Amino acid sequence: MGPITIFDKSFLQSLSVDESVWFDKFFLSNICPLFYIETLADLEKSLKNGRTSDEVVGIIAKKFPEMSGSPSAFHVDLCIANLLGQNIPMTWRIPLRRGKRVKVDGKEGAVYGLSPEAEAFMRWQKREFLDIERSFAKSWRQVLSSLDLKKMVKGFEAIGVGNETCKTLEDAKAIAENVVSSQDMMFDRIRLCFLFLGVPRRIQHQVLKRWITAGYPPLTNYAPYAAYVMMVEVFFQVALRANLISSERVSNKIDIGYLFYLPFSMIFVSSDRLHARCAPLFLRDDQEFVWGEDLKADLKKLNNYYSALPNTIKEKGIMTFASEPPCEGEYLVTSLWDRNFPGWRERKKKHIPKEAIENAEFIEELDKIIEAPALKQEEATDESQDVDMMLIQRSVHKKKGSWWQIPKDLKDSKKG
Repeated sequence: MGPITIFDKSFLQSLSVDESVWFDKFFLSNICPLFYIETLADLEKSLKNGRTSDEVVGIIAKKFPEMSGSPSAFHVDLCIANLLGQNIPMTWRIPLRRGKRVKVDGKEGAVYGLSPEAEAFMRWQKREFLDIERSFAKSWRQVLSSLDLKKMVKGFEAIGVGNETCKTLEDAKAIAENVVSSQDMMFDRIRLCFLFLGVPRRIQHQVLKRWITAGYPPLTNYAPYAAYVMMVEVFFQVALRANLISSERVSNKIDIGYLFYLPFSMIFVSSDRLHARCAPLFLRDDQEFVWGEDLKADLKKLNNYYSALPNTIKEKGIMTFASEPPCEGEYLVTSLWDRNFPGWRERKKKHIPKEAIENAEFIEELDKIIEAPALKQEEATDESQDVDMMLIQRSVHKKKGSWWQIPKDLKDSKKG
């Protein structure tokens, strides 16, 4: 599966299809909704290189992680849930949308069907686009770029932000940290949070009632993830006003949004210079930023390494012969595994053998979990708690680019 990794469109777009196979194999992708939005936005672009916008999106879709990637829940939804009292763990865990809770043989589990994003990318590979998706592309971008600047300036003035000396991005980060952690003018600070997140008025009343009942705690204590997202937003606005980030590049507002998902990753890989400058300021000590071009070069190197294997081995599928990266040789991917999974070289990896996958009893057990009726909300364990089992449905191409991802002779699943 690999380290949990966030990537942006610039990185995935730079890869060949074969390189994208190895990225999918050795990294567990936390797929940000912003990647989906950026990709959809290409449908609205006028291109000059002879390709249609549909063709460009189709090419990106072919590189979409399908073996191990999982789409994250939208950060605004997570923030609102956090403000309403739901715990949002800022750990190495992808915040998935709520799955179907089931109970089988006395054990509770969560079943996540094929995500709408994964289904969309499968269609996009065939140049099939729905009108509603084109509409979403426009509306989602508007949500991210429609901040009322006049209200934002007034919000800053209400809490005394505006005249500080800000000469570096580090200064902007320090100002942002103070804005979310300070305990004076708390009502104005939480209203500024509502503004940045676009929280509906009816929900604002619920949040304020709950916050007041809790004794007016600082936002960092009351809703840590919402406070973190607000800090990134304040940092960006302060850096813009100080001309540390260009206000002329419209895409900067979308690009900075990838930082909202940093708490749910081990690695952030990007080929965007804004990310290279800003992301390290928000990473914990147990996280790292990887320059996209460096990882692309290493994935190409790995592709050449595995290409030298005989066809009899390659036809067994990469899930069989490449369960982890090479232990010998100088590979960036291997070093990232070393840093994020200490001891992986010594631990014996457990994989489901091909015989088990084709075993009727095994398939029946999976079907039993998938088809189990959903538990009522009051019967299910709280969303933030671990369950006994988790099943994520995926649709994986047997062959992608030059590579058999699963054994060539493996029978196709009737359920896809």
